[in-house]
Amino acid sequence: MAVTLRQSLILVILAFALGGCASNQNLRTGSGSGLAPIEPVHSSEKAQRLWQVYERYAGVPYEYGGTSAQGFDCSGFILTAYREGLGQQLPRTTSQMLRYGKAIAPGAIQPGDLVFFRIRGKEQHAGIYMGNDRFIHASTSVGVTQSKLDGYYWKDRFTEARRFD
Repeated sequence: MAVTLRQSLILVILAFALGGCASNQNLRTGSGSGLAPIEPVHSSEKAQRLWQVYERYAGVPYEYGGTSAQGFDCSGFILTAYREGLGQQLPRTTSQMLRYGKAIAPGAIQPGDLVFFRIRGKEQHAGIYMGNDRFIHASTSVGVTQSKLDGYYWKDRFTEARRFD
């Protein structure tokens, strides 16, 4: 019985450590979704590098706890994009990213800033703002994709932005 309790505790701890990224939206927002693709924002080298990572992983399916080309959750995609594109290590979970990133006023968001969304009463989804009202993220419904920040699903769920320099 002690082994079963220990295993249960380990699973609960792992679930919290992986930090939920969830978006149960059923609308498609990436390529093939009816949204016209946009050109990468060339305002900075940072944005260009992040677009290259996005292009490499666009369409990779969502996988809770995923951090690889086999599947990503939202924070896993952000972690990978920053590591591969910018050589920068970020915290692993959405809640840790919220805790350690520098808060940015909505009017001051720049390409490369992280954007956070409240789903089901708590902040549990994040993406990378890329300019032109677009952000890239790992969606539960379509995997790695881009969406409009002011799109009808995301607009009322946006809560804040954070910057990691």
